[in-house]
Amino acid sequence: MFGGLALATHSRDLAARGGDQKPNIIYIMTDDHAAHALSCYGSKINKTPNLDRIASEGMRFTNCFVTNSLCAPSRAVCLTGKYSHINGVIDNGKTQQFDGTQQTFPKLLQKAGYKTGIVGKWHLVSNPTGFDYWNILPGQGIYHDPVLIEMGEKKKHQGYVTDIITDLAIDFVNKSKGQPFCLLYHHKAPHREWQPDAKHADMFKERDIAEPATFNDDYKHRASSAEHADMRVANMPDYEKELKPGMSPEEIKKFNYQRYIKDYLRVVASVDDNVGRMLEYLDKAGLAENTIVVYTSDNGFFLGDHGWFDKRFMYEESLRVPLLVRYPREVKQGSVNDRFVINADFAPTFLDFAVAPIPGDIQGRSIRPLLRGEAPKDWRKSVYYHYYEYPAAHRVRPHYGVRTERYKLICYPTVEEWELFDLEKDPRELRNVYADASYADVAKQMKAELERLRRELKDNT
Repeated sequence: MFGGLALATHSRDLAARGGDQKPNIIYIMTDDHAAHALSCYGSKINKTPNLDRIASEGMRFTNCFVTNSLCAPSRAVCLTGKYSHINGVIDNGKTQQFDGTQQTFPKLLQKAGYKTGIVGKWHLVSNPTGFDYWNILPGQGIYHDPVLIEMGEKKKHQGYVTDIITDLAIDFVNKSKGQPFCLLYHHKAPHREWQPDAKHADMFKERDIAEPATFNDDYKHRASSAEHADMRVANMPDYEKELKPGMSPEEIKKFNYQRYIKDYLRVVASVDDNVGRMLEYLDKAGLAENTIVVYTSDNGFFLGDHGWFDKRFMYEESLRVPLLVRYPREVKQGSVNDRFVINADFAPTFLDFAVAPIPGDIQGRSIRPLLRGEAPKDWRKSVYYHYYEYPAAHRVRPHYGVRTERYKLICYPTVEEWELFDLEKDPRELRNVYADASYADVAKQMKAELERLRRELKDNT
């Protein structure tokens, strides 16, 4: 089921029929960009015309999920094609940094003749390995006048971080002509603190943004972990200094939401503009036809959904990420795919396109067949998730679970609680039916699938 040398052999056969020119790869990843904050995913609160362009000229995946919804763990999964318990990064650097000696797709691309680079967000503590060029933010980085570390040397830049990262990305591409390249073009935005640039500072100033349907969730019909979490918009400290005396709790909650969501969407707008700059550069440089452009996020995000900000939970808004892929030579324009894809699939996919061997220990699977419009009969029908970081910010308890097309089962082992959701009847995940006798058979089947995946993925944690 998982990636292996057979896929690489298949790729070589395809390359032989289609010519020897290997595609360039531009892998764009943002930080905390919720899928429901892209207009091509149906957002009703903002427009993302340049990201929509990638979707209209390529493929949009509707069911792309992360295996651990947190910055550093997700990035490690993307690099290695392996789950957190295998690659060693289970949290945001609380236990150990990323082991740069291990196998990653950039190292394997180098062996396949690619020039590799990363600019922007890294967030894995250790210095990048497997890159011919790297210029990264220290830790989270800042939005205005950021310091970046270029090949080990710190340098302060004047300007806005999203613009600066794009400048560096375009410069790398410009200097890489004549050799196939893979660039990890990774933005800080729209991660907290949400600080827009001057161009977008007044967006939405004259109107309020609609609150999500689950904004006033009371958490009464789920496991205690939802109520235990500490990431409610009503209590966020970011805008305390702006509160007026005498405001009621309800007024504070509404005020915080408007301040938060507007700033979030403003920094998203800057990302969209800068992705547009990159697409325009590729057009003018004559590189668009032979360059794979991928857009995704390291995890999803709650945009006031369930009354929250942040991520971490296995609930849909946090679990799901956008995934847009444009490659004119293979991907049909405007296509949509609803197969289950995970972020561990990115590494083998890049290797597949590069006609590089896919090691058998990679746990993801190349999505190249999906991008070609194929429908493999043995494609996964469930996804496995495991979140670890606790105690930590936002107090989200450790949990693991499985999602199928209709159901989701979540286990909170430290408090011995379970949640089961019928996503067909309850897509907003407001009613835990684990104790409902009418779902007893479903719970049994989902537990069996969960244990099957844990065995298959060798997760004994």
